[in-house]
Amino acid sequence: MLLGLFLGVAIALSLRSPLLATAQTSSPELRGVWLTNIDSDVLFSRRHLDRALHRLARLNFNTVYPTVWNWGYTLYPSNIAAEVTGYPVDPHPGFQQRDMLQEVVQLGHQRGLAVVPWFEFGLMAPVDSELALRHPDWLSRRQDGTTVWMQGKYPRVWLNPFHPQVQQLIVGLIGEIVSEYEIDGIQLDDHFGLPIEMGYDPLTVQLYRRSHNGSSPPRNPKDPEWMRWRADQMTRMMAQVFETVKARKSDCIIALSPNSREFAYQNFLQDWGNWERRGYVEELILQVYRRHLDAFTQELDRPEVQQARTHIPVGVGILTGLIEEPPIDTRLIAAKLNAVRDRRFAGVSFFFYETLNGRDAALHAMFPHPAQRPTVTHNVSSG
Repeated sequence: MLLGLFLGVAIALSLRSPLLATAQTSSPELRGVWLTNIDSDVLFSRRHLDRALHRLARLNFNTVYPTVWNWGYTLYPSNIAAEVTGYPVDPHPGFQQRDMLQEVVQLGHQRGLAVVPWFEFGLMAPVDSELALRHPDWLSRRQDGTTVWMQGKYPRVWLNPFHPQVQQLIVGLIGEIVSEYEIDGIQLDDHFGLPIEMGYDPLTVQLYRRSHNGSSPPRNPKDPEWMRWRADQMTRMMAQVFETVKARKSDCIIALSPNSREFAYQNFLQDWGNWERRGYVEELILQVYRRHLDAFTQELDRPEVQQARTHIPVGVGILTGLIEEPPIDTRLIAAKLNAVRDRRFAGVSFFFYETLNGRDAALHAMFPHPAQRPTVTHNVSSG
């Protein structure tokens, strides 16, 4: 009994802590959540979805980013995926005999939530996926011919973004979703790129030679010109995505959730600053998954982030936890939200839904009233 009383008092005090975010609802504010099928069952049944979307709407969120491309499979029925992998949808039992994305659109819109499907794996795939096994010539390679890239303890491969059939697959999947679902946007993230050590597959080498009088790519993968050439090819693919989406639905936004600009370019040849300046990105959610507040705020104040804010909504991705790691203190999450609001960013998105469990009281304190989702037509402050 005394322990329960102590915990109750502690929780009540934490909710009144100055670290908890103060509500600011006088202007539009992005309040998003990523929904994934990794360490989460929220997408595995209509019942789970219905309960989750009802909860998020009650807590005054306004946007969900459900993954639709993971592990080399689509999480919605796809004719394109069926042709490429032999599977029209992820073989997990939770996705059979249903259209998960259609359910998110229907249930989300009923509750006033914008739905922005998220290509979580981007150009990455498991090494043993049907996608990789059926199309080994689609994979990018290092100089020594190897293709495996470790994501922590998990072996992955990367589709070659310069291969015409890879471009046809990814752009085709995006176009398929935009054409067949009443979505509000499409989101790409840090996996829409290429590890810097990759790009030595025969097709890419041939493309490089054609534009360099027969010269082969430098042996140093960090050679500035070689990096720029590959990054420019990625930009051309991003242009294809933009043109495909806008040709099908002009009001469907192109969203991107990258790492910091320098890290994204130096490690994954993702030149998102160039993309947003060209108009290919209409909503930016910068992943700032720092464990300490000082490091978090330093990322928010970078010049390239401020530059992007002058013409598009820029939100901040906040890590709310990972299943295999210790939970993140709710007060730290709220302090980060305060930092975002103090700098007048467009809002936040939390990664990810499952790690919001048990935080409803704190979330209500953060978002006590509804807020409209920002759009590219809203005035975007540079701080």
